[in-house]
Amino acid sequence: MSSVETAPEQALEWIKAGKGAALATVIETWGSAPRRAGAQMVVSGDGDMMGSVSGGCVEGAVVVEAMEALENGAPRLLEYGVSDGDAFAVGLACGGTIKILVEPVGSAMPEDTLDALVTARATRRQAAYVVDTESWDRRLDYDGHAARFAKDRTGMEEDGKTFVAIHNPPLRLAIVGGVHIAQALVPMAKLAGYDPYIIDPREAFGSEARFPGERVINDWPDEALAEIGVDARTALVLLTHDPKLDDPALHIALKSEAFYIGALGSTRTHAKRVARLEDSGFTADQIARIKGPIGLDIGAASPSEIAVSILAQMVATLRQGA
Repeated sequence: MSSVETAPEQALEWIKAGKGAALATVIETWGSAPRRAGAQMVVSGDGDMMGSVSGGCVEGAVVVEAMEALENGAPRLLEYGVSDGDAFAVGLACGGTIKILVEPVGSAMPEDTLDALVTARATRRQAAYVVDTESWDRRLDYDGHAARFAKDRTGMEEDGKTFVAIHNPPLRLAIVGGVHIAQALVPMAKLAGYDPYIIDPREAFGSEARFPGERVINDWPDEALAEIGVDARTALVLLTHDPKLDDPALHIALKSEAFYIGALGSTRTHAKRVARLEDSGFTADQIARIKGPIGLDIGAASPSEIAVSILAQMVATLRQGA
């Protein structure tokens, strides 16, 4: 995880070390603001900081505000306009406005609430941190806000006072088949925020040499998927062309909440796959979840281009639905 993604964990670590901590969270943006709602940084009582709320434009000012908030124990709402010049310096064409919530942990955000949030994140349990910015009531919600969870949409509610921060489990990508496409897809997926797993019982394909530093599981796909789990934040990509490997993985995936299931192969290959799944008792609606042939139709030819088409289809499915 990046430092931004681990701001709550860092805040809790500093609290337990007796340093104190304040969390600063982007709650609303207008124009081409450098960071989206939900971006966080954490400031310790010693003035250390981790994370980012603006890509460098206003962090210094936020640190000063956070230190003052730690002294008086009260939360505060900050609003900054980011000039075109500052925005250009961090890679944007024009500036915008951001509103930031600063919460000292303990005096504003209860420590047990932060602890529960960190626990939920560690156990891959979705959680919404809900704050009334008028009454300053706070709570964790695990079951509501379905639309926000589905779209990873942190932000203000229509009432203009309630902020909802969505904490979804990290996205995961399980790739069955350590082929050339997988070698291209893994680094692309990591840049897009996915934690990749390469599953291949054939050690010649699923090897450290082919995937240096990555998580490679040399086990049968159904056993590997049962071990790592397949949930609503998981994408499954099948690249082997081999029914002995692909079909057991599909049997797991089609019974799961995986948001994306894609299988490599021609239209003819996919038709045979569909027939096998029907013989195994899967319904037409279940089988229709499979993207086959895999990837968006962009005329991809090389392994890298096919990987681009797969990743694009994964993002489209996640953000826009099936």
